[in-house]
Amino acid sequence: MLEELKKNIIRISKDAQQKGLCQPGSGNFSERDKETGYVAVTPAGLDRMKLKTDDIIIVDLDGNIIEAKEGRRPSSETMMHLQIYKTREDIFGVAHTHSKYATSFAVLNKEIPALVYELASMGLKEARIPVAPFATPGTPELAKTVIESCKIANAFLMEKHGAVGIGEDLEKAYVTMQYLEDIAEIYFNVLMINNGKEPESFTQKDFDVWKYPEKLNLED
Repeated sequence: MLEELKKNIIRISKDAQQKGLCQPGSGNFSERDKETGYVAVTPAGLDRMKLKTDDIIIVDLDGNIIEAKEGRRPSSETMMHLQIYKTREDIFGVAHTHSKYATSFAVLNKEIPALVYELASMGLKEARIPVAPFATPGTPELAKTVIESCKIANAFLMEKHGAVGIGEDLEKAYVTMQYLEDIAEIYFNVLMINNGKEPESFTQKDFDVWKYPEKLNLED
């Protein structure tokens, strides 16, 4: 069931591990099927490089297991993924990683300001990458903490935990996660260069007024 979604999750999970965005068995990825509403999600505790399609678990939005290989359990943070899908009907992919720079700011409970204009593509509504408050991983309480953050951004940090990217499919969610890590590294470098002084950043109004150019040439 949902074989293409499973293959996509495996491809992205392996790429994330190879790029160092998460370590073996850490981080989790899911994609929601637009027809059935079922969610394909990575299993708990398996090295991403060893994943096979029958390792991927299918659940419904209430967390009931629809399909799972014997001995396989869905990621302990599946509830968090499901909460995002319930909160944002437009979202069909969730990527959760423990990348180093983003997680460093998450440990500090420090939001990332809109310091480069490209953040306009990350669905921000308050010109910042927010931080969801801490709760014990794998608990219903953790799932609830992400509600407000996913309402105002397609990328956010999880206090003392990691980072999450969401999108209209898993591919877009994963690209957002890669870009978030890049932005977090830039922010870190700026703070180091600037002796800890915060840089100027864009406002939400700056983002809201942008639109695709009507002309793609230099003629008046």
